[in-house]
Amino acid sequence: MSTPGQPRVLLLHNRYRFEGGEERSLALQQRAMSNAGIEHRLLERRSADASQVQAAAALLRGGAGEDEVAAATRELGADIVHAHNMQPLIGPRGLAAARAAGARVVLHLHNARLFCAIGVAARDGAPCFRCRGRNTIPGLVLNCRESLPEAVAYAAGLALHQPLALESTDRFVAPSRWAAGQLARLGVPADRLDVLPHYLPAEELAPDSRAHQGRYVLAAARLSPEKGLDLAIDAASRAGVPLWIAGDGPAKAELGRLASGTPVELLGPVPRDRMPALLRGAAALVLSSRYHEFSPFAVLEAMGAGVPVVATRSGGVPELIGAERCTPIGDAAALAERLSALWRDPESRRREGEELLRRARERHGEARYLDELLAIYARSRTTSVQ
Repeated sequence: MSTPGQPRVLLLHNRYRFEGGEERSLALQQRAMSNAGIEHRLLERRSADASQVQAAAALLRGGAGEDEVAAATRELGADIVHAHNMQPLIGPRGLAAARAAGARVVLHLHNARLFCAIGVAARDGAPCFRCRGRNTIPGLVLNCRESLPEAVAYAAGLALHQPLALESTDRFVAPSRWAAGQLARLGVPADRLDVLPHYLPAEELAPDSRAHQGRYVLAAARLSPEKGLDLAIDAASRAGVPLWIAGDGPAKAELGRLASGTPVELLGPVPRDRMPALLRGAAALVLSSRYHEFSPFAVLEAMGAGVPVVATRSGGVPELIGAERCTPIGDAAALAERLSALWRDPESRRREGEELLRRARERHGEARYLDELLAIYARSRTTSVQ
């Protein structure tokens, strides 16, 4: 049962075929609400359960299963329906059904999927914001989905049903100030857009930094071109620093070729319960993204472990670690220089690790997150959707 005065919340999420930070964000939200006695329920769909034809049909229709969303909203007596990823199986129709059932709707935007067929807003090894508002034609012309039928479905589905998504949402949430600003430029109503940084549970905050004892540099990411792991391999090779890469994805074979003869080891997919141990043994985390990350959990988790971060100046990353710790996107030489300087100076690694740990404690605690989440829910009561 909810604590008196607190909302009842129905969570909606369409799980990705390849799960990542968005699922982590959802799990932590559930944990924070459980700890606070907030009654909630999760209604989810899984892309892995749908064929490509079913997914395309849902996109073109604006979602599927809106009757289930409405029924779950009424059954819980939900004051708030908080959606994370809605595409393709929930869609704007699901949001509209929740609103029609009497709930206020919050849409959590972890990426640019309202506008971008692949969500990451990257193309040809660089950030890309060609698609904006209802203009999704660039994604079709460039075939960003690398499948013409999928490109058609996404271009048409996103453009056709975007007005319903905007009209059905009381408040939009982004995980960083940078993300909020960029989403507003792309077409999200700025007056209904809030920033809610991620948090880490208290037990994931290390007592102190062990980075001075680190034996390797760590990268943890999906092995895909926009993550820039080829740049990380190049930088590690130049600096002569051992680099361990945790992850799997479509660029695995190419990265394996690049890593041959370098001090780089591809670990493959690593279960989440093994990541804390990997971070404890790391001298630094490297994030070499070629696109603008909204607010990557890998960076926040490194901060919580007291591990220095070597990152490109990507989206919301400077808000997490400080702009002075970031290098230009695409600059392997700058990454190598910073990696080399840290590797040669264990005490500098420890100091940076302690500073990032302090930032994580002060800015990314559970209590602060919950206060800001409830404030967003309260603002949804006074939102006027045009």
